[in-house]
Amino acid sequence: MNLDDEMCLCFHVTKRKVLNFIRVEKPRRVGQMSECFGAGTGCGWCRPFLQRAFDAAVAGGMTETDEPSAADYALMRSRYVKQGGGTPPPGATPIDDEIDQ
Repeated sequence: MNLDDEMCLCFHVTKRKVLNFIRVEKPRRVGQMSECFGAGTGCGWCRPFLQRAFDAAVAGGMTETDEPSAADYALMRSRYVKQGGGTPPPGATPIDDEIDQ
């Protein structure tokens, strides 16, 4: 995942915004990541990725995390939503209707 790829597909929050939020705002709890343009408050798919970014920052300032490519990330989110994992809000990046459950 590149810095300008969306980490929160519901609210179109890029990885760059998330990392800058962590760097500048220094949240004390991962739940405060929702203050970054609503990240993590939609379908819930991005929450583990937000947690990893938060944990990496807390562990020593490292904010680089391993994520799948943007295309794989969106594909995995589509599967997550189709399996009942969450409901994206209106305006979210659409799920791929071609995905088998």
